[in-house]
Amino acid sequence: MSQFIAMNRFKVAAGQEEAFEKVWKNRETRLREMPGFVSFSLLRGPRNEEEGYTLYASHSIWTSEQDFINWTRSENFRAAHRNAGQHKALYKGAPQFEGFTVVVHE
Repeated sequence: MSQFIAMNRFKVAAGQEEAFEKVWKNRETRLREMPGFVSFSLLRGPRNEEEGYTLYASHSIWTSEQDFINWTRSENFRAAHRNAGQHKALYKGAPQFEGFTVVVHE
């Protein structure tokens, strides 16, 4: 069985990086309660000085794409994202979702 990686890319407004990271560090995820959840990481990428943002990605690993889909349809997901709209000022645009099925893992 191959794993599934779900990523959301966020363009965080320059100067808002600490506040953005604090939101993620203090949130109640309830991911560990979900069947098929393997791990989660929040990744900080490069800063784009010209466009005024720092790139971040949320990165979760699941035992299957169906496990991830079940997460997105769960009460746990709704609870974890209930207050997401309160932090729109931290972002430049909407998050960009990317989903990947693992083909090779060493």
